[in-house]
Amino acid sequence: MLDDVIDYLICPVCRGDLAIEGAVVRCAHGHSFDVARQGYVSLLTGSGVPGTADTPAMVAARAEFLGSGHFASLAGRLRELAGRHGTVDGGEGAGRTEGGRRVVLDAGAGTGHYLAGTLGPGDVGIALDVSKHALRRAARAHPRVGAVVADVWRPLPVRDGCVDVLLDVFAPRNGPEFARVLRPGGVLIVVTPTPRHLAPLVERLGLLSVDESKSRRVEEALGTHFTETAQVTEESDMLLDHKAIETVVGMGPNAWHTDPMALRKEISRLPNPMAVKMSCRMSLFRKIA
Repeated sequence: MLDDVIDYLICPVCRGDLAIEGAVVRCAHGHSFDVARQGYVSLLTGSGVPGTADTPAMVAARAEFLGSGHFASLAGRLRELAGRHGTVDGGEGAGRTEGGRRVVLDAGAGTGHYLAGTLGPGDVGIALDVSKHALRRAARAHPRVGAVVADVWRPLPVRDGCVDVLLDVFAPRNGPEFARVLRPGGVLIVVTPTPRHLAPLVERLGLLSVDESKSRRVEEALGTHFTETAQVTEESDMLLDHKAIETVVGMGPNAWHTDPMALRKEISRLPNPMAVKMSCRMSLFRKIA
């Protein structure tokens, strides 16, 4: 809930402290932001919403696919890494602040599926996403998750040095802001698809492909703010029926580039069910002092 994370949030206008007053989040200078009935708050300033915000159809597809457990091995490995690498020494259960509480921030959280899975006892989670449709679900993903509409490309409405674990799963990367909010000894975990991800659907359906230089471009995006300390590849074989294939295509960036009717026709020509590969790279980064 927002009550659990409000002390770690700041006003997007004046960067001042925030407090919850009924159904309004307000700073000392009078900037106020309504809390939606679904439990999230929008701290996105400006008149327009970026065109990359997930649509209701994309969010529904993601919730259905992830809820079916197809990416369970990815979620499990992410939980393991987040729990093991919370501090400089990487000790088990480390990274907890006073009282045993860690702050876990998911930049581009979507439905909050991965964030909810990484929270340990007493941890709190901040779900940032530009899509209010996704955050309606993220606000209910876990009792200690606070959902906030924000653009990862802009200054984050989060305090300096308060985050223990920062997740970036298939999402944009803002190196300077990630470094600002991550505390000394905290860890940034970036998850990206490998060129094997969703094979052979990419070739058979003409989906967006992942180029071989993806890993290098991730490092470049983080600039001089972070250094990579470890890299893990997680893969699993899925057996997807036609409905699941349509759902996995519709939950990501391919949804912007495919015609639903044409896609359904192409899917009907595939084996039912079909063996599909899940392949992701998890890169761990430390902030450069």
